[in-house]
Amino acid sequence: MASSSLDARSEKWIKEGRGSGTGKDYRPWLTVRDVPSTGRSHRVWGFQTGRTHHLLSDLELAAFFLFDWNPHVTDIREQYPLRLDDTLEIATQAGIRHPAMKGQPQVMSTDFLLDTKDESRPKIAIQAKTSSDLAKPRTIEKLELERRYWEGKGIPWYLITEKEIPKAVTGNIAWLYPAQAARAELEALVEVAPLYGEFFSQNPTWPVSQAAMALDQAYTLAPGESLQKIRSLMALRYFLFDMTRPWSALTVGDLQVSPDARSLRDRYAANQ
Repeated sequence: MASSSLDARSEKWIKEGRGSGTGKDYRPWLTVRDVPSTGRSHRVWGFQTGRTHHLLSDLELAAFFLFDWNPHVTDIREQYPLRLDDTLEIATQAGIRHPAMKGQPQVMSTDFLLDTKDESRPKIAIQAKTSSDLAKPRTIEKLELERRYWEGKGIPWYLITEKEIPKAVTGNIAWLYPAQAARAELEALVEVAPLYGEFFSQNPTWPVSQAAMALDQAYTLAPGESLQKIRSLMALRYFLFDMTRPWSALTVGDLQVSPDARSLRDRYAANQ
């Protein structure tokens, strides 16, 4: 991204490798320490990439959960920088003032650049903005620069707000998300899963939490142990369910054993 218009800070970041790499080797252009965020900023582990992601708002975190959970997404690069010479040229052509600080043009960034398994859309660029931000003319101008940039690269660009983020889905993912780390215990989980499935089929109307407590009592387990294992099996997609419904409202009859359950152990073992 070398450019004669880069300021000293941007040149330093490029030398550090920011904005380059893929997967676990990618380094975001902006980190939570570099800019003030609207709301809360987050550093969160990505299971798709095997690295820590820097997310600058709650909205970015919610979007990230959706992407990291999606099996069709293969890489997530947050705070992805746009080539400065290109955005300067687009700004001149569009008659839009380019973002600058103290008269020095600044590198723009897109919240997420995704790699996917979709052959028709192998890459997707996504910007996350609150709906209230879209009432600001300056925000719209900068979004237009970004839209034109990705259009010129032939990469689909989408704008999402909190209105496009299903609260029940992100709530479920946030609850399940930490349990994905249980891949290291996958063999033991898969061995006990059929027992849970049989118990669920006998008591299909029981809420998940009630069934978990009954299992704890039946097998003299520590309180909450069965719920943690059920949660892990849901996170690992052994038990499938309607993600648009909050997990706390589910009965165990709503949990369906994945058609790929038999290959689950092999699939995750290959990804270790």
